[in-house]
Amino acid sequence: MPQAAILVLGSINTDLVVRGTRLPAPGETIMGGTFFRAAGGKGANQAVAAARAGAVSVSLIAAVGDDDLGRESLAGLHTEGIGCDLVKRIQGEPSGVALIMVDQTGQNCISVASGANLHLTPADIDAIDEPRFEQSAVLLACLEAPVHTVIRGLQRARQMGLTTILNPAPADLQIASPDVLKYVDIITPNETEAALLTGQAVQEPAQAIAAGKRLIQLGCRHAIVTMGARGCVVVDDQVRQVAALPVRAVDTTAAGDAFNGTLALALAEGKDLMSSVGWAVSAAAISVTRPGAQPSLPRRDEIDRAFRRLEI
Repeated sequence: MPQAAILVLGSINTDLVVRGTRLPAPGETIMGGTFFRAAGGKGANQAVAAARAGAVSVSLIAAVGDDDLGRESLAGLHTEGIGCDLVKRIQGEPSGVALIMVDQTGQNCISVASGANLHLTPADIDAIDEPRFEQSAVLLACLEAPVHTVIRGLQRARQMGLTTILNPAPADLQIASPDVLKYVDIITPNETEAALLTGQAVQEPAQAIAAGKRLIQLGCRHAIVTMGARGCVVVDDQVRQVAALPVRAVDTTAAGDAFNGTLALALAEGKDLMSSVGWAVSAAAISVTRPGAQPSLPRRDEIDRAFRRLEI
């Protein structure tokens, strides 16, 4: 099995999570929830997902504040085996924090105070030595880092021959352009993000396929629209649908991160696209059965067992 390094460009946050019976309406207070704190941020989550799935080398490109939350985040990433030498420490800025509410069905709403994450710049991407790109197979990027920094990362990675994956979360219309998507091999929006990027309703698989086709027209090579419990659609010169594994969802917070990190790992190992998608779907299914973001991310043996149950 070939082993190649993965670069992840994204965010590092601390998640402050309240679980309750339902999500409050605007202006409403709901009593009786439980609280916990966990490591998070889409970039950090995706890096951990790739490492737990079996990647031998994962490096995170991100930024934290020079504060206790930042130091705790980096310590946790080191424990997971994530390379943090490309993580920038920002004096005078707080590390990122995400406030997450989760209901009894596992659905969530999230508000992020990005803090130091906003201070990762295109110049930081340019400062990365060429050998780091040459030794890597995949760049996985999300949009919790500044969009112009992400675009520069995609450009450099494509120039160096890496497979580029863009998880457009949260969605930003600046990337819905041929000038950006020409640098993207695989884009992985969920229904909400696909709708925002294409201006089309995305509620059913047929609509997800139409949105995927639009993203292909805009320049990326493959569009994978994830649809939660309904699996995902894969659009390129073909259209394929992959069903999700049936599970009882507890917390869907890190489902997308589990999907993307595992997808990056599988592609870096040389798996074909559909096998890689199957691995990613399997990892996402496991993650929603557990509370928290990084605590929910599965390890390779778990993914392998789940993948054997999947029909592609």
